[in-house]
Amino acid sequence: VQLQASGGGLAQPGGSLRLACASSGFDLADYRIGWFRQAPGKEREAVSCINADGTTYYGDAVKGRFTIARNKDKNTVVLQMNLLKPEDSAVYYCATDLGGKICVPTSGSTWYGEPKKYPYWGQGTQVTVSS
Repeated sequence: VQLQASGGGLAQPGGSLRLACASSGFDLADYRIGWFRQAPGKEREAVSCINADGTTYYGDAVKGRFTIARNKDKNTVVLQMNLLKPEDSAVYYCATDLGGKICVPTSGSTWYGEPKKYPYWGQGTQVTVSS
């Protein structure tokens, strides 16, 4: 089981980046997939999660700016990040637990993913938002 995150880089405030999460050893489409991020000196933070059926959830810090989606043709999960802010700068990771199809825990459209419950991680991709 392997995950690979890609697409990070440098963006200006207000700009956009698109991350992708690819898998090997299993079909991403069958499981919930989460994105987390970690900035220096901070705890790993839940960013977004997508159910196997395509239902999406977001952390409060990114709601309205980020969009998660499945690209079934490429067996990837993409995270479109718009209206980027300097505080979005972090290493971004995709993760799964191969444990189910539904993102938990959630409240409405907000996801409160707990990193410790995800055993499978991509290597991370750096996102830097700076002018």
